[in-house]
Amino acid sequence: MAETYDVSDDLLTYTFHLREDAVWSNGDPVTAGDFEYAWKWVLNPDNADTDYAYQMYVIKGAQAAKEEGGSIDEVGVKAIDEKTLEVVLAQPTPYFLDLTAFYTYYPVNQKVVEGADDWALNVTDTYVTNGPFLIESWKHKDQIVLKKNADYWDADTVKLETINMYMIDDENTSLEMFNNGELDWAGDPTDSLPLSAIPSLKADGSLNISPKAGVYYYAFNTEKEPFNNVNIRKAFALAINREGIIQSITQREEIPAMALVPTSIWEENAEGYFKDNDLETAKEYLATGLEELGLEKLPAISLSYNTAEAHAAIAQAVQDMWRQNLGVEVTLSNEEWNVYLDSMGSGNFQVGRMGWIADFNDAINFIELFQSVGGNNYTNWESEEYSKLIEQSRTETDPDARKGILRQAEAIFMEDMPIAPIYFYSNAWLSKDYVKDLEVSPLGELQFKWVYLAE
Repeated sequence: MAETYDVSDDLLTYTFHLREDAVWSNGDPVTAGDFEYAWKWVLNPDNADTDYAYQMYVIKGAQAAKEEGGSIDEVGVKAIDEKTLEVVLAQPTPYFLDLTAFYTYYPVNQKVVEGADDWALNVTDTYVTNGPFLIESWKHKDQIVLKKNADYWDADTVKLETINMYMIDDENTSLEMFNNGELDWAGDPTDSLPLSAIPSLKADGSLNISPKAGVYYYAFNTEKEPFNNVNIRKAFALAINREGIIQSITQREEIPAMALVPTSIWEENAEGYFKDNDLETAKEYLATGLEELGLEKLPAISLSYNTAEAHAAIAQAVQDMWRQNLGVEVTLSNEEWNVYLDSMGSGNFQVGRMGWIADFNDAINFIELFQSVGGNNYTNWESEEYSKLIEQSRTETDPDARKGILRQAEAIFMEDMPIAPIYFYSNAWLSKDYVKDLEVSPLGELQFKWVYLAE
């Protein structure tokens, strides 16, 4: 929505100049006030359902307003006039412009949403937006139809007139529809391809694969025995054959993860902090952990995951690995996503499947996830030294020095092992040859604005 922006010499103040021709789909202009209103709504402590509020804590006064009783009026975002937005940061933040593309920073039409608490749920053909497409219809559990927004500021660039998005529960049905010509796209990031089909799709050359800035991991509940013991956590993490999971189950050219930050951000993490499937060392950690806990053998433990074919297959494989390598009985528990998140958030688990896809292309997006308990950190682990390093990195303007600080933080995290990383994600999808200029980004996103269909 901004045509230009200016940055002050001290790198603290950003001034965004909005496009004169940026309008909402109801004809209202997109204003700087819409941004100020939306951002301060997120930071208002009265609005509880804002898990991503911390993404705004780089703004002056933002964290104080959300968590410490500070005044919302002191937050460093201000509409200077209808088309000028001034943002003052708490400290120089080299990735701030990347952050502004994340959806927590989207504007909302203040006239439409103010006083209408259910506005976001009232999705009809009059739903107000400001992007290249509009919602024409939404039939729940069936189909979303998008149409081109003729009033979009760059409408001449938009080639597609309609996008039909089908809600298909079964991955095999999705693949069959693609093969029958009923779908132009299948797979990431909108759905998954059947695991059983991956080998043949790779063999015939139709499968597209690209790196993805994300990590698939198992979170340990560090407040529950035996995972309140760091050596037990290390034993479980090292007793996983990641390469075997990738080769035999997922088969999407993922990279084994022995670190937190993906290799697409830090290439050196291809080696990581420990060896994959290091059973000898795992047994040493196990013996030490059992002695520290005063146990002769491990009690049965529970491994939780949300319902999906791939998660189930990986959990079953890890169940066998831990039984054979550590002599522990593992029961599996699966729940649908929303119920699963509630269980994880309430600490009702011992080990639980999780994943994190980058919101923006910077290592801190993974490291700050575990700075404090709550939000998206389900492990109940936190470290004062770890947190201090994160805060130190926020004020470091030299890129190499900043990376060094964040690497120290990651090393502390991996030494305490509150998670067992499994693999770094990849994107895998099918696309018809006539679909042009549509690629999956390293952040796992699609942008339909530039897409066109060849003859």
